[in-house]
Amino acid sequence: MPQHVCNGATLMCSFGLAPSQLIVLPTDRVRTSNQPAATINDHQPMTNITPFGMCTSPSNPQVAAATAAAQGVLTPQPCLPATFTPWVPGAATVLLGGKPSLDNTCGCNCLWGGAIQVTNPGQFTESIP
Repeated sequence: MPQHVCNGATLMCSFGLAPSQLIVLPTDRVRTSNQPAATINDHQPMTNITPFGMCTSPSNPQVAAATAAAQGVLTPQPCLPATFTPWVPGAATVLLGGKPSLDNTCGCNCLWGGAIQVTNPGQFTESIP
């Protein structure tokens, strides 16, 4: 069953070497698990999606240049996410501020070919003793 994504969710890129965290600004004033809830528009590089450590994509110009300088040996470079399109498909049945909410089945693409997925939606269940 899909889970809604909120601030602090863990993300992974197919070309990244480390996980990242989603940062959701409290602009829509909707919270889940006591954190701001995410929408498909929470994809801005460095604002919402932070770096994934090192990038290994040969499509990334920095990686390509470093690899060429190393005579063809893949040389990872620091990740700078290039996520210019919204998350897809979004949870169209749940709107936050008029935008589809983000759930853990959605994905986002990096300009350098990376596929970004939610590995932990950031939600937790509180139990009352």
